[in-house]
Amino acid sequence: MKISDTLTNQKKELEFSDKVRIYLCGVTVYDKSHIGHARTIIVFDTLRRFLEANNIPVELIQNFTDVDDKIINRAKEQKESANALSSKYIQSYFDDSDRLNIKRATNYPKATEHIGDMIDLIQKLVENEFAYASKNGVYFRVSKFSGYGKLSKKKTEDLDSGSRIEIDESKENPLDFALWKFSDEQPNWESPWGRGRPGWHIECSAMSIKYLGTNFEIHGGGRDLIFPHHENEIAQSESFTSEPFAKIWMHAGMITINGEKMSKTVGNVKSINYVLDSWGSNVVRLFCISGHYSKPIDYTEDLLKENLIKLRQIETCYYELRLADQTGESDDISPLLKESREKFDAALNNDFNTSLGLSVFFNMIKTINSLAADEKITKTIANKTLPILEYMLEVLGIKIQTVSDDEIKTVFELINKREALREEKQFEDADKIRERISNMGISLIDHKNKTLWMKKETVKAEE
Repeated sequence: MKISDTLTNQKKELEFSDKVRIYLCGVTVYDKSHIGHARTIIVFDTLRRFLEANNIPVELIQNFTDVDDKIINRAKEQKESANALSSKYIQSYFDDSDRLNIKRATNYPKATEHIGDMIDLIQKLVENEFAYASKNGVYFRVSKFSGYGKLSKKKTEDLDSGSRIEIDESKENPLDFALWKFSDEQPNWESPWGRGRPGWHIECSAMSIKYLGTNFEIHGGGRDLIFPHHENEIAQSESFTSEPFAKIWMHAGMITINGEKMSKTVGNVKSINYVLDSWGSNVVRLFCISGHYSKPIDYTEDLLKENLIKLRQIETCYYELRLADQTGESDDISPLLKESREKFDAALNNDFNTSLGLSVFFNMIKTINSLAADEKITKTIANKTLPILEYMLEVLGIKIQTVSDDEIKTVFELINKREALREEKQFEDADKIRERISNMGISLIDHKNKTLWMKKETVKAEE
């Protein structure tokens, strides 16, 4: 597998020994997570699913930033403690994540639980003169790290104390960034330099090294984190370990809303919960991986509707195969299935091209549905196809509304009863049965010689 590495601007082979270690920068928990967060998390969840579906163990660490100026300020506004606020939004994150069918990470370390690890890291940086204490806190000495700017491709001489650089007259250099901030305001902790709280960047260095060691396989996050967050992580981590920090830096593109950047001031921020309520988890997942992970993707109703249509094609295909009972001669579908699996895997192995992988997937779906329309789906075809379909669904994280054998029996009994009532021209009673079937979340698929059905994910936007 090859992945585009932001650091080298080249596709790099994913090399590992016993497992693939991934550190994914998580959310700062001061508000509900939005669709941009969902895109990054879904991209890395799909990557993990692909590796694990091919028997490659994955250790995924995803942090929570639960101490930050934004959290403290929001807690003041809402007249509650920073811990109560962050705990509330961590739970909100998990609720959204579960609804999105995201596999739980191996560990979700919180910044507040690793203050000691951060202090140890800062202490070594101070001892080796990569950091210094000032009247306001402890800062990393950017001039001491010759590689600063190598991830973002920014030159230190071109950087100034702009909007992304914290202004503090006590710093030796405007580019120096905070490792520890002195503060009497809660929450704060004791340190060798004085009471305070950690800077944003130091938490990810401390936690990634603690859980994954040095030079782990993939460090991920959104493209908005490249500078200054990931640039600063590299500087402080490599100064601490004297080793390369991560083998591959993988960044997911942003989501825009009708061509505009999401912004609270514009009022176009879409929470994960809002989008899920409108479109359901499968449409959201298909939308988030519909373009190449590294490129921006635009949130529009039209694109979501396109993915809803595709979801219905998947559901139809699954149920045509699941309910197949036809015996006898059948078309040889093996070459199509072999080619589809090979091309699907090849697309994901080549810089995790989910867009191309989905194209292969839907070409296979289209062929199966075409055979179904011609009433050519036999048990033989179904038995060969279902494992390939289910493998792809598992990788993509698409969760079809499945049914048990008992439910299948019950639905067919109702369908047969409805048909008998229709033949007896008892249309009112037949309609009641159809309504009962509909209330079970089931839609009928009428063929020339039989009626099949499928259980659909409920999508409010469709109503």
